[in-house]
Amino acid sequence: MKLSRSGVYLAGLAVAASAFVAAGCGGGGGGGGAPEALPSSSCTAIEYKGDGDPDYIIASDMPLQGSSRFQTEQINTAIRYALEQADWKAGDYNIGFQACDDATAQAAKWDSGKASQNANAYAANDKVIGVIGTFNSGAAAIEIPVLNQAPDGGIPMVSPANTYPCLTVNLPGGCDSTEPDKYYPSGTRNYVRVVAHDAYQGAAVAEFMQSKGVKSVYILNDKEAYGLGVATTVRNASESLGIKIAGFEAWDPKATSYTSQMQKIKASGADAVFLGGLIDENGAQVIKDKVAVLGPNDGDVLLLAPDGFTTQATIDEAGPASKGMYMSIAGVPIDQFKGAALDFIDGLQSGPLKGKAIDPYAIYGGQAAIVLLDAIGASDGTRSDVIKQLFATQVTDGLLGSFKFDENGDPEDASGAVVGFTVYVATDELTTETTISPKPETVAAAGGK
Repeated sequence: MKLSRSGVYLAGLAVAASAFVAAGCGGGGGGGGAPEALPSSSCTAIEYKGDGDPDYIIASDMPLQGSSRFQTEQINTAIRYALEQADWKAGDYNIGFQACDDATAQAAKWDSGKASQNANAYAANDKVIGVIGTFNSGAAAIEIPVLNQAPDGGIPMVSPANTYPCLTVNLPGGCDSTEPDKYYPSGTRNYVRVVAHDAYQGAAVAEFMQSKGVKSVYILNDKEAYGLGVATTVRNASESLGIKIAGFEAWDPKATSYTSQMQKIKASGADAVFLGGLIDENGAQVIKDKVAVLGPNDGDVLLLAPDGFTTQATIDEAGPASKGMYMSIAGVPIDQFKGAALDFIDGLQSGPLKGKAIDPYAIYGGQAAIVLLDAIGASDGTRSDVIKQLFATQVTDGLLGSFKFDENGDPEDASGAVVGFTVYVATDELTTETTISPKPETVAAAGGK
């Protein structure tokens, strides 16, 4: 998902005084051999329930405030569950965990300054062996370059959610000429993701619009690179399928009303509107004003949005105006996961979630954790070798199906949930409309090829 700034942010390197190992840890946790904790201003205390002290820490980096909180808390729950299943070990190494927040209360979403601060803290702590994150692509664009230059060959990152293509590849017409190389100043990749990038999502959205008989779409974005990126892939894919682009522009997240913008869309004659961006960027007001001017989402003008909107928070914040809008997300619905994922889901639901509904991103978080733990376990204990093992990963019948990582860090030779996309329709909750695995030629077109 998601991006606003990029480059290397190394100023102000500082690490807070050591925290403590969380109460209730098993074995000798909290003894003199425990690693120094990441700053309590951003992260939980070290969580560890194994024997002795943890040898290393893995951190998750997610926005734990704002509209994405439901999803990110479930990702962290899945990470903890994966650690419990592994007895808090990766091979011969004892692994502790800290959940870190890259959001601020003021922003109510991920924050560039907080992401920079977190990345520098990870880089300065020699016991941080890997990071699961980020959730937002904008935060990834800030953190990847810092962790890429960390001591001992860089800190490996595994994202369960980033879909901005330019973090790993340069899509013609969709990426800056310096992307993705500027994210890897050392010249060596340290980042992988277990989710397909937005050329796939753009293709899936366009094919879905075609199936609904859409002839003309007006595309908006929230001015962030994630939003502009997914909007661009939807435009490219739609044009390849013969859907007219009635307009392509940004909405101002700080505006109090979008009525005039919706009047402009109405005059264009578009029979669909696509919102490329995040619900956090005043998306609820955009939805309300769309309905006020253009009518209900299941009427003459459809409303569609990508994974940045695909959360219960969209329905809660937009209220009745959200009814009938379509939202896409990488992966398949919980009831369509198969194989190993079923046991993982059952364990989560009967255990830490205590019967609560499971967000699909929890399964991506679990897969990211398993991939990182396996790479650590196969390594010689150095960050550089963990990175090497990550890129040698081959998952067979995992939580998301089967896949490996290409040289860029993207999943390839993938089957199952890795390349599937779900389109939900908003009712009182997210209700599955359909699942799509977009055609290769539509994906290529979405990527500007």
